[in-house]
Amino acid sequence: MLTVMLQGRRVTDRVFSPAQLERLKASGAELRINPSDANPTPEEALRLIEGAEVLITSWGCPPLTAELLDRAPRLRAVLHAAGSVKPIATPELRSRGIPVTSGAAILGRGVGEFALCTTMMSLKKIALVSEAARREGWWAFRSDPLRNSIREMYGSTIGCIGGGNAGRHFLKLLRSFSVTALLADPTYTPEQARELGAELVPLEELLRRSDVVVVLAPELPSTYRMLDGARIGLMRDGATLINLARGSLIDEQALAEHLRAGRIHAVLDVLEQEPPGDGHPLRELPNVVLTGHIAGAVNNGLLEIGEFMADEWLRVRDGVPLAAAVPLERLDWLA
Repeated sequence: MLTVMLQGRRVTDRVFSPAQLERLKASGAELRINPSDANPTPEEALRLIEGAEVLITSWGCPPLTAELLDRAPRLRAVLHAAGSVKPIATPELRSRGIPVTSGAAILGRGVGEFALCTTMMSLKKIALVSEAARREGWWAFRSDPLRNSIREMYGSTIGCIGGGNAGRHFLKLLRSFSVTALLADPTYTPEQARELGAELVPLEELLRRSDVVVVLAPELPSTYRMLDGARIGLMRDGATLINLARGSLIDEQALAEHLRAGRIHAVLDVLEQEPPGDGHPLRELPNVVLTGHIAGAVNNGLLEIGEFMADEWLRVRDGVPLAAAVPLERLDWLA
């Protein structure tokens, strides 16, 4: 079964290990791998896709236009070895009914795990504690305002904005702790939230009640700067805002004003402009931790996507449904 890897070889080698490529070949895949390190040009994509029965795409691939799809009339599936399929999905792809899968669920698990990590570190005030321990010596058991502000998971209220792949996994992880989990997501019913161990509440209520607010919502026109100055102002004193979604979901100037007041803290994996320019207000504040867009897979974690794509390829070969088929008709709601 002719299987075309459209992305540049640099991406292929980061997502698929040699063992995974051999596994595909041993399972019956006739691999045609883009040999160029760079993203494929339109001309290269037309040549590569010729006759493909399975198409594997990833970061840097072009949209799958009618011109490209016409070159592969026997195409059975598109396996997107990356997160969002929006860069490649076109109306033509949807109209032809070609099933599409992606690595979004795999990346979402990693983001959910990082959400748990940053939640626990935020409650413990790790960044401020680390700096104080270096500056003032070991704390032992003495009491001071910073140490007195430390919280544990037990009895805390954790708010999750967005119940997609990352949000679902995060909420499942929270079930191992004695916390109150809140979810704000307009696509959920209260029953669906309860299945994840969470209480479905309006966004404003979540902000008022939570010790930690984790933003995991998709970047959509309706979510642009959904956390403006007024909503950030609803957060309780000492709470932490964690953004692992996209920078555009938060009004950064308003957030900076709240942070300068010293009332809340923030952990930001994403900013609206990446990398941020010199003098960006959120780079200078002591109550902000910036993690530089590492929430998802960065290095070895990418290989889990390759493993999952190999599993999906076997499902295509065997004529069984894809495990992570993307509902293209709901693309406007997806991250």
